[in-house]
Amino acid sequence: MIDDVHPGNLKASFERGLAGRRPKAAIALSAVWAVTITLHLVSWGIWFVLGLTLLVGLHTLRLIVARPRSVPSALTHDNPDDYPYVSLMVSAKNEEAVVGSLVRSLCNLDYPSDRYDLWIIDDYSTDRTPELLDQLALNYPRLHVVHRPADAGGGKSGALNQVYPQVKGEFIAVFDADAQVPMDLLRRVIPLFDRPQVGAVQVRKAVLQGNEGHPRPRNFWILGQVAEMALDSYFQQQRIAIGGVGELRGNGQFVRRQALDSCGGWNEETITDDLDLTLRLHFDRWDIDFLMVPAVEEEGVTQAIALWHQRSRWAEGGYQRYLDYWRLMSRNRLGVGKTIDLLVFWLMQYLLPTAAVPDTLMAIARSSPPLLSPLTGMTVLLSLFGMVIGLRRIHSSDYRLREEALGSERSPLLRPEMPLWRTAVQSLRGTLYMMHWLLVVASTTARISVRPKRLKWVKTAHQGTDEVLLDMPGQS
Repeated sequence: MIDDVHPGNLKASFERGLAGRRPKAAIALSAVWAVTITLHLVSWGIWFVLGLTLLVGLHTLRLIVARPRSVPSALTHDNPDDYPYVSLMVSAKNEEAVVGSLVRSLCNLDYPSDRYDLWIIDDYSTDRTPELLDQLALNYPRLHVVHRPADAGGGKSGALNQVYPQVKGEFIAVFDADAQVPMDLLRRVIPLFDRPQVGAVQVRKAVLQGNEGHPRPRNFWILGQVAEMALDSYFQQQRIAIGGVGELRGNGQFVRRQALDSCGGWNEETITDDLDLTLRLHFDRWDIDFLMVPAVEEEGVTQAIALWHQRSRWAEGGYQRYLDYWRLMSRNRLGVGKTIDLLVFWLMQYLLPTAAVPDTLMAIARSSPPLLSPLTGMTVLLSLFGMVIGLRRIHSSDYRLREEALGSERSPLLRPEMPLWRTAVQSLRGTLYMMHWLLVVASTTARISVRPKRLKWVKTAHQGTDEVLLDMPGQS
């Protein structure tokens, strides 16, 4: 037990690591540059890189050969009392374009109506969101609306923490305002909590505009995000299969109340509440599971500048976790398996993009290839392989889901497998799209080394549909 920290006192322990992010980021950045430059100057530098590549490759091989966990069957009990109570929570700010569709989706789930409720926190919206929510609450009895004042702090985490004491669910589900939720989602998610060590479940996310029947045109950025989410689902399944770190993704996350209480709720000192909660759950010895099918759909980002702002926030929040909790990581709070897995993905997702800048500069100065090419090449190949498998798994799973829904009336036009050439094209395009992450991380790690911590971000605008206010009467 680290520092004699017991679950009930974990929040205080976590908060002790939040101070001094900027100097810690500056030290980390300086160390990355110094080590990278030194490896170029010493004769054994290439052997060090090759040895590190071999170690990471062994972990990568474990990922590739692992078999994903089997998923339990959906709940089918006739007695409503056999269904655990679930509370759905959404923090919304200026979401008039999507809030009506969200409420209709979440208030008409295929789950006993007296066994779940919906809480939407209006975080001081300045558009028509408050008015629409109040009107919708008149039609949907299970909808609870809470309005936050202008001086309320903590962002999304603060909004969730404010309302959390009022909700009574045994399981807490968090969605974004643009979420499109399948009707049977709760019945499929809850059985994953039958394993007592599962503290949270993340549902696979899908890009709404990625559907071929979606009215809005798909562009390079949308198609890239489709491949990116397929890659993420592949990594989630494989990492969990080897006893690694499953991660929360914000939209479509389910948390056991007991686990959330032991962690002290959501961290109001971070800009990525989901990534922060991920580590705190694992530190407290909980597992995070993953549901492949069905997926929660959300709007993808359609423009490069909006994507840059969104991914910069993700990169900053993800990197902050390592700055905040490095002491707990270094003392093996996660256990050996999860610690190794976390370090490997930290290396691939954050260290390599950061080290790419000094590595490239030294390669130019010395007229030699980049020293980190073996590691970088393996990471790119793993990403490409993961996209191929992820896309094929999603297509196959969606096929089985549609076949199950249609039963004996299933259409012969449904294809059980995606053509390999099409998967290859999508994966190559997705790999090219993922190159933006190198620039995002390199920029972010440099910025937070010289600028103070920030708890605000540029909001991702949601377009929704032409329908703003739903006139459909509520279902009891």
